[in-house]
Amino acid sequence: MKKKLLYTASLLLFVASFHGCENLETCKHCSLNTYSAGGDLLTSVKGAEYCDAKLITIEATPEYTDPVTGSVTRWVCD
Repeated sequence: MKKKLLYTASLLLFVASFHGCENLETCKHCSLNTYSAGGDLLTSVKGAEYCDAKLITIEATPEYTDPVTGSVTRWVCD
């Protein structure tokens, strides 16, 4: 399972490193939030503005569910 996650993360970073000559000029403010199993917000890491390839990488990052507590951690971009 760890190999699959490492492979997927490596592939995403590899693909995100390519860009065309045209700048996407797309920016969003993103924060890393953790929600309880019931959907309540537990923590929110202070976000920052991400643009272009970094934004694509963050938006492509899958959410993580803690197998013990059932809490879900995911990026939220506005």
